[in-house]
Amino acid sequence: MDFLTILVSFFSKWGYFAVFGVLVACGFGLPIPEDITLVSGGIISGLEDTNTNPHIMFAVGMAGVLFGDCFVFIMGLVYGEKILKTRWVARIVTPDRYAKVQESFQKYGKWVVFFGRFMPGLRMPIYLTAGISKRISLVLFIATDFLAAFISVPIWVYLGYFGARKRDWLMDKVHQGQMGFFILLGLVIVGVAVLFWFKRRQQTSSEN
Repeated sequence: MDFLTILVSFFSKWGYFAVFGVLVACGFGLPIPEDITLVSGGIISGLEDTNTNPHIMFAVGMAGVLFGDCFVFIMGLVYGEKILKTRWVARIVTPDRYAKVQESFQKYGKWVVFFGRFMPGLRMPIYLTAGISKRISLVLFIATDFLAAFISVPIWVYLGYFGARKRDWLMDKVHQGQMGFFILLGLVIVGVAVLFWFKRRQQTSSEN
């Protein structure tokens, strides 16, 4: 039994609460793919024997990812670097990873939060570091994270909904979507890096 089938079976039994709970746990670093979780939520909304609606599932998906992300950010904001010493956090946010995320914040600011939504495995370290470093306010964090989630969440939920009874087609589209996200993310990162390089070069020229 594949992971998608397990989630669909679990969500079919417990509905919106299960989807919300798993998404919040994903925000805490639980090694469950967020995209597969959202697709599974969409699938049960496309099945006739479940009492779920795709539009409500979209709202639940947004609420789940935002709640999990914001809670991690606030934990970093409140406890600071002390939280890095707790056992479960130390396993995910290593000193090397923390230093790299800090460096990224110095270079790209709030954009790190935006791109973090599309980086499985790095999302929790990025959001926790954002809170610890206090380089972004809670309001701006929520706004930036909401914008990124509003791009990814509906894609996965409605993809699951429309492919609920075409599982082979659905998995092919999921893989295409995952690859497309990474390609788009890479292009955007390169574009932002080039833009910052030009700005820094102009500042250097003006100073000289």
